[in-house]
Amino acid sequence: MFAATLLCQVLLATAAFAIPTSKERFAQRAARRAAGLAHQSQPKALSEGIHQADNLITNTSHVEYSSNWAGAVLVASTATYKSVTGTFTVPTPKEPSGGSGTHSASAWVGIDGDTCGNAILQTGVDFTVSGSSVSYDAWYEWYPDYAYDFSGISFSAGDSVTVTVTATSKTGGSVTIKNNTKGKTVSHTFSGQPALCEYNAEWIVEDFESGGSLVPFANFGTVTFTGASAGLVSGGTAGPSGSTLIDIEQNNKVLTSVSTGSSSVTVSYTG
Repeated sequence: MFAATLLCQVLLATAAFAIPTSKERFAQRAARRAAGLAHQSQPKALSEGIHQADNLITNTSHVEYSSNWAGAVLVASTATYKSVTGTFTVPTPKEPSGGSGTHSASAWVGIDGDTCGNAILQTGVDFTVSGSSVSYDAWYEWYPDYAYDFSGISFSAGDSVTVTVTATSKTGGSVTIKNNTKGKTVSHTFSGQPALCEYNAEWIVEDFESGGSLVPFANFGTVTFTGASAGLVSGGTAGPSGSTLIDIEQNNKVLTSVSTGSSSVTVSYTG
C-alpha cells in the first residue's frame, strides 16, 4: 500500500511538471520503470509529415525526416560498427516558443536503431527544462529495455562530456560517460542482451519516450559532437562524413538542422 501511494505521489509530481532534486529524480525514475513509465529511447521513426516522401530517396547524403531522431547515422548492410564516441558541450535547454511546462531532449551515441531495430546499445545525457529550472541526467540503455540512470555524476551547462559505447560482442559491451570538466567518469557493462546487428553507428539528439509517448521536445540550442568516430569490426575507425542525416519533423514542422564534418556532427534546434 505504501509503495502504491509513493508511486502515485511520484506520478502526480511528474504530471505537475515539478523539477525534483537529483535524489528525487533517481527515486522517481525507479518508480516509473516499475510502472512502465521510464525514459525509453526508440529506434528511428520515420516522419509521416509533409517530408515523408523525402525518406524514400536512396542517397547516403540526403536528409531523412523522423519524429524522434535528429543527427547522423552511418549505415552498413553487414556487421561493421563495434564502438561509437563523441564529445559535446552540455547545453542550456529552453522551452520552445509558445511552450510551457516540462520539455526535454537527449544527446547520445549508439549502435543500431536505424536500419536494424532489434536492439540498440546507447548512452547519453537528458536535458530537461521547466520554467526557470533546468536538470540533467546521465543514462545507459540496451534497447528494448528501458534507460537506467547513472548515479554519482552531475552536469552543468557548459560542461564538456564524452560519451562512448563499445560492443565486445553482439550481446554484450560497455558504455562510458565522462564529464571532462568535472573530472568524473561512470560506466556500465552489459552481457546476455538481445543481439545487435552492428549495422549502424549514430550521433543523435532525440525526443525520447516516457509512458508510451514522446515527451514535449525542448529547445536545446545546438549540440555539436566533436571527435566523432566509430570503431570498425574490421579494424580502424570511420568518421561521420557521408552519413545519413536525420532531422526531426513533428506536426508538419521541421524542428532541427543537421550538418557533419570529418569528425563532427552538429544538431541545432530551429523550431
